[in-house]
Amino acid sequence: MAQIRLVIADDESIIRMNLKETLVSLGYLVVGEAGDGVSVINLARELRPDLVLMDIKMPKLDGIQAAKVLTEEKIAPVLLLTAYSDRELVDRAKDAGVVNYIVKPFREAELLPAIEIAMARYQEFLEMDKQLHDLKETLDTRKLVERAKGVLMDTQGLKEQEAFRKIQQLSMNTRKSMKEIAQAILLANEI
Repeated sequence: MAQIRLVIADDESIIRMNLKETLVSLGYLVVGEAGDGVSVINLARELRPDLVLMDIKMPKLDGIQAAKVLTEEKIAPVLLLTAYSDRELVDRAKDAGVVNYIVKPFREAELLPAIEIAMARYQEFLEMDKQLHDLKETLDTRKLVERAKGVLMDTQGLKEQEAFRKIQQLSMNTRKSMKEIAQAILLANEI
């Protein structure tokens, strides 16, 4: 099984060094380190890690703002490791899409389950996002096919089933999707 690739970010180099040592001892591969929010975003965009672990309080851009960018761009899940646990920060982290949040000082034994659960939740998120995209695509196709059927029924005097069968037949004969056929029928009708 491939090693899980991590990027870590903390503005204190000693903390980064200790965290890296702990993560490596747990069997993870630390592929990058950053000391501020802007650098961690750029590093994650370049390296495409499996997970980003970062502190909240960092220069240039805080960890929550960086997490929001990484989540929106679907670059990597973010696990926050921070000494701050006030309600406002936790709420901001939730809104930013952070997949897990550990308060320092943490024990080494807390890190492994937190990372593994964060990775699993992110995979679930990606799968749900893909399913949502597929459902939207299916719905768009259905809408187009329905409109194209209506055009065929109006212009060629076909019944609904005949119009659907014609679109289906054209799709098979031309090796194009029913969506493409429906779009072509609608475009031809506009002309």
